[in-house]
Amino acid sequence: MNYTTLISAAQLQTLMQQPSSSRPLRIFDCSFDLMQPKAGEQQYLAAHIPGAIYANLDTALSARHGVPGAHGVITASGADTPASGGRHPLPNREKFATWLSSVGFGNAMQAVVYDRNGANYCGRLWWMLKWAGHDHVAVLDGGLQAWQAAGGAINSGEEPAHFQASFLLNPALATLVSAQTVAEQLGRPAQTLVDARAALRFRGEVEPLDPVAGHIPGALNRPFSQNLDADGKFKPAGQLRAEFEALLAGRNPATVVHHCGSGVSAVPNVLAMEIAGLGRTGLYAGSWSDWVSDPARPVAQG
Repeated sequence: MNYTTLISAAQLQTLMQQPSSSRPLRIFDCSFDLMQPKAGEQQYLAAHIPGAIYANLDTALSARHGVPGAHGVITASGADTPASGGRHPLPNREKFATWLSSVGFGNAMQAVVYDRNGANYCGRLWWMLKWAGHDHVAVLDGGLQAWQAAGGAINSGEEPAHFQASFLLNPALATLVSAQTVAEQLGRPAQTLVDARAALRFRGEVEPLDPVAGHIPGALNRPFSQNLDADGKFKPAGQLRAEFEALLAGRNPATVVHHCGSGVSAVPNVLAMEIAGLGRTGLYAGSWSDWVSDPARPVAQG
């Protein structure tokens, strides 16, 4: 069985008990903390699922070069050119494939991604693998907390390195939307923007990370944490569908483009809409931090 959205702790335990030759598997720990960037790796070293590879948001899942300059211009060039702007610019697909190969991930493998942050960070790797053309990737529902609650084993320290693989890119299975496209479609029925940031940030009442407060004009607000139950697992598909349909109020789900502050916490909304049966929607990965890098772009508050 292939897992493409969610996988439960029990399902992962069963998968891990199968011979690796019959079902190649790679598990990735994506734990992170925006305010303390080194904390995620420290948490991984203290406790992680056996065999898990640590995927650092800053160094593995974001471009190391090409921080946006004035008016959103990306400063790197050539092979290092990021695929998006913003605080966490996407590495280009070729750079990402090189990293996957370096940690021993191949095209025949099932990927399982998790964090201990309410799926805030592991969704990034889920989306990036789809973008690289790899469909067999699932988020561990409930994260490390659910794994431990189910009696799953825990390792600490470093894991043995894997032999390098050769991950080959395939046609993208996820839609990356640029700032130019967002701007061109602003206010048109063909685009419905959904912002995953907390309501206070969306309204512009506080802004702890970016130089300008507010939101893209016309955007709807759906904080990513609203996708989860009190136990940290995604709500049932029917409930998610009802909530998103209420938010969209008759708008076509196919027009949705998700964003947040830097393109990371928007992904749980992408995943939730897919779980709900509403299709795989677009992601403006540069998000608010990229949008406000050009002072000519409009900003709304309230």
